[in-house]
This record gives sequence, C-alpha cells and structure tokens, in this order.
Amino acid sequence: FQVPSFRFQVSSFKIMSFVETTLGYIEWNDHYLMLFRNKKENDPNEGKWIGIGGHVETGENPDDCFVREVREETGIILNNLIRRGMIDFISDSAENERMHLYTATVDSPDFSECNEGTLKWIPKEEILNLNLWEGDKYFLTPLINGKTDIRMRLTYEGWNLIKAESF
Repeated sequence: FQVPSFRFQVSSFKIMSFVETTLGYIEWNDHYLMLFRNKKENDPNEGKWIGIGGHVETGENPDDCFVREVREETGIILNNLIRRGMIDFISDSAENERMHLYTATVDSPDFSECNEGTLKWIPKEEILNLNLWEGDKYFLTPLINGKTDIRMRLTYEGWNLIKAESF
C-alpha cells in the first residue's frame, strides 16, 4: 500500500476585523425617530440623518448596547426591541464595522434633547428623501418594508459607496 502524496498551495487571505456597533430605528405612529448630526465636533456623520446607536462596549452584548445608546441619546427606556439584521461596512480609510440593526416601538413621542444632534420624528415614507449615507438607503428600504433578516455588506472607498451586497 502506497500513500499518495499531495501538494498544497496556500493562498494568501486577509482576516478582517470589525468594530461592533448598533443602529436602530424607534417607531411611533408610522414615524421613525431620526437624529440629524449637527452638534458633535469632528463628526464624520455631520449633516447626515441617522438612526440611534453607537459602539458596543467591552463586556456588553449588542442588545444591551442598543438599549443603553437609546437611553443615553433620547432618554427613552426601551421595553421591546427587534433585531432586524447585520450590516458589514468595509472601508479602505476607516475601521471595518459590523453593525447590528434594530427596531423598537414606543407608545409616546416624548424624548430628551440629544447632545449629538437634533432628534425628530420623520414619517417613514419620507425617510429615503433625507440626507442619508448612500449605503443606509440599501438597508432602510427593506427595513421600512418590514423585512426582518437583513444581511448586507457595504464597501466604501473613502466616503463613497462602491458596492452593496445582500445575503
């Protein structure tokens, strides 16, 4: 019995690392609570409308992060949240980001002032007309339409979206 010999060629590949974040859209009366970023210095989101969220802290899971960020940025205490997906942002000029996407509903339109920007209830049908990041439109469209398992990879060169992939 003779053991066959094999030659292996190892191709190079890059292991990607991601910073973990959360982003969510709080719903009341067919509106989303949106944050217009206009108060923070050196803010890459300045002039953009975004949802509520932030960086997952060490020892924190994404669900707890989203609840904490909503409380810190809006004063709202969430009793419910729905995980709606995960978006990977790949960039040649910033850290890669794995964003956990959420929605939550509230019974009252009340919120606190935010030190990062201006909060405003926006009708869902008007969201895509706001000054958003180009890539946000790719996940907001299925989110607004009720999709519950959104998986995407958005690739940027600088601040320009060059590729959007759904899985």
